[in-house]
Amino acid sequence: MKTIDDLLAEGQVTGKRVFVRADLNVPLAGETITDDGRIRAALPTITKLAESGAKVIVASHLGRPKGAPDPQFSLAPVAARLAELLGTEVAFATDTIGDSARTTVEGLADGGIALLENLRFNPGETSKDDAERGAFADRLAELADSYVGDGFGAVHRKHASVYDLPARLPHAAGHLIATELAVLKKLTGAGQDTARPYAVVLGGSKVSDKLGVIDHLLEKADRILIGGGMVFTFLKAQGHEVGKSLLQEDQIPAVTEYLERARAKGVEFVLPVDVVGATEFPDLKTKKPASPVISPVDAIPADVLGLDIGPESRKLFAAKLADAATVFWNGPMGVFEHPDFAEGTRAVAQALVDSPAFTVVGGGDSAAAVRILGFDETAFGHISTGGGASLEYLEGKTLPGLAALEG
Repeated sequence: MKTIDDLLAEGQVTGKRVFVRADLNVPLAGETITDDGRIRAALPTITKLAESGAKVIVASHLGRPKGAPDPQFSLAPVAARLAELLGTEVAFATDTIGDSARTTVEGLADGGIALLENLRFNPGETSKDDAERGAFADRLAELADSYVGDGFGAVHRKHASVYDLPARLPHAAGHLIATELAVLKKLTGAGQDTARPYAVVLGGSKVSDKLGVIDHLLEKADRILIGGGMVFTFLKAQGHEVGKSLLQEDQIPAVTEYLERARAKGVEFVLPVDVVGATEFPDLKTKKPASPVISPVDAIPADVLGLDIGPESRKLFAAKLADAATVFWNGPMGVFEHPDFAEGTRAVAQALVDSPAFTVVGGGDSAAAVRILGFDETAFGHISTGGGASLEYLEGKTLPGLAALEG
């Protein structure tokens, strides 16, 4: 896979129009960005290209508009924040392939930077029809001389700007994608450089979202810790009653099989010994106290909804991570957005901070939790920008955006 340095050596950067597919899909409250982590992650590639004299055309999606302009998903606030972080002007095009995009790009000087409006405002970006997607990619290609893929959070999508556009231009991977791949190769054992013991912490709401990665990591990891809403399917598989907790009964056979495989392979499966719950889901807007109830996992009351791992489980998880040499964490331990149910997630994050291991936070809600709970991001080995992409890579799937860059 080529890199930016390869494009520089080939003369594809200086004085050229370089299309950078970034992932600037940040959370917004109105027009206020509540977490700019993905914007900051895109800065090294954008800065390198601008300093090398490229005319940098940045493009991204934001949210899930329905293939048409929608003001609530505009990238205008992102353009303003990107300019602040870069300390330079960022021109903003109010469309993707129309008059504004063409005029904005034509107006760029060497080293100038522009951001196009949300790619998903055009139905061709996400179309399942190859011809429609290709037609949109053709129009995007008219804007640029070369392409740099750096939106790791989108590489698992077969979208026009991710999959089809690289085939139409000289292309390479940006710094972010190169970094993410180097980390993921360590987690999959590529190059035999995964330091052991290798511990994996998985959380989140649905066990069905993590079955593929559990299946694949049973061949790689030494220890797997399970928390979050998904744990209740595991507990039910062990014969425990789980009250009103989230439960995917149809996944119990698969969970049972994984537990049996883990025993056969000598992979340690660690489940909570107690949980924190409440009789109803907490109010995440007002954050009013929720009267939490702590229960052993074999005595969860019938009217209780499990919302976090308990205090003894936090100690257990911290102990199981203390001697690890590599740790991958994806998914919160509970409803961390509410202070009554954030301590399990906080405990795992703190265990990673305290550990001398190479620690990887697998994007998505885990990365958001690290920031919301006030942890120093530099205390972790790596914080991924792509939760879904990271998981699919760890499942052993071929990711369309990476395949396109390798072509």
